[in-house]
Amino acid sequence: MSAYVKPEHLQPHLSRPQLWRRLLAEAVGTGLLVTVVVGSGIAAQRLSPGNVGLQLLENSTATVFGLAVLILVFGPVSGAHFNPVVSAVDCVVGRRTRAGLPPMDVAAYTVAQVAGAVLGAVLANVMYGLAAVEISTHARASRPAALAEVVATGGLIAVIFALARTGRGALTAAAVGAYIGAAYWFTSSTSFANPAVTIGRVFTDTFAGIAPASVPAFVTAQVIGGAVGLTLVLALYPDTTRRAVAAEHAVAARLDQLEETS
Repeated sequence: MSAYVKPEHLQPHLSRPQLWRRLLAEAVGTGLLVTVVVGSGIAAQRLSPGNVGLQLLENSTATVFGLAVLILVFGPVSGAHFNPVVSAVDCVVGRRTRAGLPPMDVAAYTVAQVAGAVLGAVLANVMYGLAAVEISTHARASRPAALAEVVATGGLIAVIFALARTGRGALTAAAVGAYIGAAYWFTSSTSFANPAVTIGRVFTDTFAGIAPASVPAFVTAQVIGGAVGLTLVLALYPDTTRRAVAAEHAVAARLDQLEETS
């Protein structure tokens, strides 16, 4: 799930906010995302007992709106990745222009995202009067579910970076929310599409949980999906980022000249 690629994504990484601010945004944002997913799943179970279809509708609707809002809130600080796969792809896509995350930042983002996700699940459990930590017994791993996670994650990466590389980053919150909402229904895995969120959901034995034994298959599929999405983006938009950076630098240089002559 997630990521917002803002206009600053096309600028060298030195222009980003301080690392500790970005890590805080990633931890809190990912945590709140998991709280939305798990909390709405618990509410759905209680409001619509025995009706799994309605529970999924309630869960997916809350996730769509919650995710879009979180991207808008945290995007200007950290890019609102909330997802180690998104952070890794950002690093690869931006390596030639220095616009992407440095590898060390990717590692730090991943730690913050996973920690936030675990705490988000704990928060949801406590809000609903459950034990703070309940290891899930919901087995999800299967070949169809793994394929679904490849599709879900690949599609997410394609949506995020296609918008970023064509100058339409302002649409990311709505587009990512819409894609995840649809993927809840068209994938057999209900579209986790995020290793950090997958790990976080281990710590709740509720509607949104996933058993620890299912995590390796899901995370592996998500990494593969990220590679598939990256390949598609590079094939469709091979040089867009480089041209955009060059154009921005040209505009900035021209503005500096105008200021000097005024």
